[in-house]
Parts: sequence; structure tokens; C-alpha cells
Amino acid sequence: METALRSVCVFCGSNPGRTPVYLDTVGELADLLATRGVRVVYGGAAVGTMGALADRVLAAGGEVVGVIPEQQVGAEIAHPGLTELHVVGSMHERKALMNELSDGFIALPGGLGTLEEFAEIVTWSQLGLHHKPTGLLNTAGYYDLLLAFLDHAVRERFLRDDDRALVLAAAGAPELIARMGAWRARADQRWTPAVEPGGSDRDGDRG
Repeated sequence: METALRSVCVFCGSNPGRTPVYLDTVGELADLLATRGVRVVYGGAAVGTMGALADRVLAAGGEVVGVIPEQQVGAEIAHPGLTELHVVGSMHERKALMNELSDGFIALPGGLGTLEEFAEIVTWSQLGLHHKPTGLLNTAGYYDLLLAFLDHAVRERFLRDDDRALVLAAAGAPELIARMGAWRARADQRWTPAVEPGGSDRDGDRG
């Protein structure tokens, strides 16, 4: 039985990127989600890849829900044409509501904010706070170095294989959505320290 992806949160950037390939991939993802009737939840802005995603989904007849902190409404220019726009009090409330509204999470190429949002939602999965798939849309190899870092963390025993497997990745939207649909949470998704023979803590911390 596939994971039901009726509503997907997409973490985007406030910039469009250096080359057109980034916006091309945004369009591919937007068209795919709209065609499948999957509601998009995102950061609520009208700029960068955020605005491009929202515009494309809406143009294709899809639903887009924005969640934006009140202190950023002016700075990020909240999108005026969304299906719904939730203005919240803080970044913490933003992420909590995004989680509540979504069945899965995708990070597009982006900067520090995108990385922070994705890292936190994966950590919530690691801790068993949600049981939803989390994926990187690895456009033009953008996240290759991040994925290599995670593999390095496994080799150095700061990250377990099971927790590394929480981060799905694909170069194209169809493959990523397929992987997210096939993903299964562990029977016990809660994080516990891995202890090697002799009593030493293998991981050393939660991630």
C-alpha cells in the first residue's frame, strides 16, 4: 500500500537560482502535483522559487496553501492569490502548521532557510514526532555534497543507516514522488541511542 500524498509541503527559496534549470524543475514538480490533485503547502511568498511554484500550481488548477510569519509578510511579499494564506506568529508556528497540513515534505534547491526547515522536519521524523516521507529534489546535483555529508556521517558513526534512509532524493520530480509514495516508516520510528558491545554509545547524539 502506497503512502497517501494528498498534501505535500515544499520548502523553497526566495531566489530563483543562477540558471533556468532550477525553475524548470519547479515547473515539473508543480505540474505533477497539480495533475495528481495534490495540495501544495509552502512558505507563502510570491518571490523566488516560492512564487514560481505557487504560480505554476495555481495556473494548472491546483490548490496552494501558504504559511508565513507575520513579521515576514512585508519583507517576503506574501502571495496575494493563494487558495489559503495562514499568517502565524513565528517561524516555529510556521513549521508546526506546515507539518499539520502535510502528508510529506520536499526541499527544492535553496539556501540556509530551506536547509534549516528540511533538517528540522527530518529530525522530527527521526524522533518519531511524525511518520511522513521527506525528500530532496536534487536538481542538477545541487544536493550532492549534502548527501555525501550524510553518508560520511554514517561512516563516522554519528548517523545510523536507518536515519540516513529518512532522506530520500532524486534528480526529477516523478522519481522523487514515486520514492516518497513507496516509503514506509519503521515499526518504531522513535530515536534511541545505538549502543555497541561493551556499552559505548555508537552515535553519540541524536543525529
